Amino acid sequence: MFSPQGPTLRELTVQALSSVEHGYDLLAPKFDHTPFRTPDTILDAVGRALEPLGPFAAGLDLCCGTGAGMEVLRELCRDRVAGVDISAGMLTVGRRRLADDASPSGAAPGGGSPAVSWVRGDARALPFGSAFDLVVSFGAFGHFLPDELPGLFAGVHAALRPGGRFAFPVAAPPRIGSPWYWALLGFDSVMRVRNAVLRPPFVMYYREFRLADVRRELARAGFRTELHALPEFGRRKDGAPRARMVVATRPGATDPRGEDPGDPAVHQAAGSVNS
Repeated sequence: MFSPQGPTLRELTVQALSSVEHGYDLLAPKFDHTPFRTPDTILDAVGRALEPLGPFAAGLDLCCGTGAGMEVLRELCRDRVAGVDISAGMLTVGRRRLADDASPSGAAPGGGSPAVSWVRGDARALPFGSAFDLVVSFGAFGHFLPDELPGLFAGVHAALRPGGRFAFPVAAPPRIGSPWYWALLGFDSVMRVRNAVLRPPFVMYYREFRLADVRRELARAGFRTELHALPEFGRRKDGAPRARMVVATRPGATDPRGEDPGDPAVHQAAGSVNS
């Protein structure tokens, strides 16, 4: 399950007994050698599905971790990309991986690759105004309880310019009684027991993020939502896609390619917090 460079069982135990923030600080140096890191196959599939909708001016990776999704954004956005995460340790690793090339003014140097910024912050209280044309997120929604989704989606809505898009992949739920069904049920059950008896809690549930609930909360936040099948992952026996990309659009007339790549909101947030 883990490569030799990944964390030991003892290290994982210590991390699981910590808070989400501190646990990921501890895990950060070895995170890319664990199954918790979103596979490149998913990242590449989402990038290909988003390409016809762009190009975009400015993009945000929500709960960016060590920056795997930032690499997708750098291919899609022409001016700037930002990653926000609550873990300083994960941001440090991500900054090293992507070799942050943002100039002091925050502009893309020489008109080439987009400028890159890293922001330490809570996804439930994003420090941005309407600064982005595209927000993506990969594998992070298990860290949010169902009653936190309205606030989370409202924050993303506020961070997008009119016409901007919020995109993320979702997998079809495993068939009831299948090995994956029991594995995920068992994991969530263990985490519930752990959080019932230990503080601080470590919120990570694989079965709480249900597509029907997500679509309802996105609509309440003001998004118009579409589902795009990711054909790379095939279909189940019932014909349903094994994986989809959710694309939630903030209604408005602004072109999603962006008309103001120098929006001061992203400059201020990236410059004042961990740029």
